[in-house]
Amino acid sequence: MFQISTAPDQVWEVDYRATDAIMLNGQPLAWDVVDLGEGRFHVLYEGRSYNAEVVEIDHATKNIVLKLNGQRVALAAKDRFDLLLERLGMSNAAAAKVNELKAPMPGLIVDIRVTPGQAVQKGDPLLVLEAMKMENILKAPADGTVGSLKVNLRDNVQKGQVLVQFA
Repeated sequence: MFQISTAPDQVWEVDYRATDAIMLNGQPLAWDVVDLGEGRFHVLYEGRSYNAEVVEIDHATKNIVLKLNGQRVALAAKDRFDLLLERLGMSNAAAAKVNELKAPMPGLIVDIRVTPGQAVQKGDPLLVLEAMKMENILKAPADGTVGSLKVNLRDNVQKGQVLVQFA
């Protein structure tokens, strides 16, 4: 089951596991869908015709952007796990903003690959930390902007020490 919303006051329960039909808010969804290819569909629902096109899908956040008869519609989906986390008060845990990068182990900073104010994407290399004669590339944990560097080249750092502060 999914919960689909286009706004806080527009929420639908969709059960796609039903054997005969998709259920929408507990009622069978009576629609006719024709796949036109390349993310385009023709939909008949309650006597009305709709042209639908999938513009964008973000599988990680379960956000979908459609064009329905030329108008953009943003949908947010929540599966049963998302709903459970929400009920437990943990819905924002995954979306928490990363404010800093800390040293995962003691070592020596042998390369700095970013500067303050630089925009970085998740996975971009930030620093190189040498520990036990091995070089470890420390990467950006999320998209963001480097606010400040808390270390200099050739600094010895301790485990847990803040290395990079994000803006």
